Amino acid sequence: MSMKVIGVDIGGSNLKAGRVSKGIIEKKSLVPVRKEASSKRILEDLYDCIESVINKDSESIGIGVPGVVDPVTGVVYDVQNIPSWKKIELKDLMEERYNLPVFINNDANCFAMGEKIYGKGRNYKDFIGLSLGTGIGMGIIINEKLYSGVLCGAGEIGMVTYKNSIIEDYAGSFFFTNNYGINSKDLFFSASKGDLFAIQAFNEYGAHLGEVIKNILYLYAPEAIVIGGSISKAYNYFQKSLEFSLESFAYQKQLENFNIKISNKPGSAILGAASLCF
Repeated sequence: MSMKVIGVDIGGSNLKAGRVSKGIIEKKSLVPVRKEASSKRILEDLYDCIESVINKDSESIGIGVPGVVDPVTGVVYDVQNIPSWKKIELKDLMEERYNLPVFINNDANCFAMGEKIYGKGRNYKDFIGLSLGTGIGMGIIINEKLYSGVLCGAGEIGMVTYKNSIIEDYAGSFFFTNNYGINSKDLFFSASKGDLFAIQAFNEYGAHLGEVIKNILYLYAPEAIVIGGSISKAYNYFQKSLEFSLESFAYQKQLENFNIKISNKPGSAILGAASLCF
């Protein structure tokens, strides 16, 4: 962990890169994702983001991507929210440009790893990392190790059928824009001012997220779920409705030592991506 590496988080809304040394992000860069841009244009934006933080001491690069990934070849498939990235040989492109080793995994897996090594997951052998942002990402830690599945595809909870659509439409930021016509950031600001419309939006959101967590509990029975991502900042406004949903969980004994933790590590995904290099 004494290596000096670059961690990259390709999110639904932003490209983020950080120069990491000894678990500290020394410098960060952020570039908005131009969702409808060409594959080449997105790559150029990614290069710009990385080149804002990389220096001569950087030894390798770790990248978290919101899609399925072959971690051996570094080929990325079907990147969520970047339609032009259907198949991209990201590892080869990065290694050719920077002449450094490059390691790639799913972005939610990187978030979970960041929390395991540096954050609220340090005290748990088995936990789930949930990242709530543009979509919903899930990373799985079993017996203190990341479980990635085939092509790093384990934990794609957002794609599971739910009500008349999929979970992501109810547990990601799409829920607020689709049902309330306002993004989660603006609703959070309004809720903090006591706006009842915004508070009701988060109440409803919490009820849906509670149903998601019940399903995770049935499938994995983790010791804890660590929640991060931009929507997690509003946890106080959806905590009660989420907990109310859990009252109908069939195995209440299981909940006695179960914990929901909110990440206080804003750079978890970058740190987790950097940890791929270790």
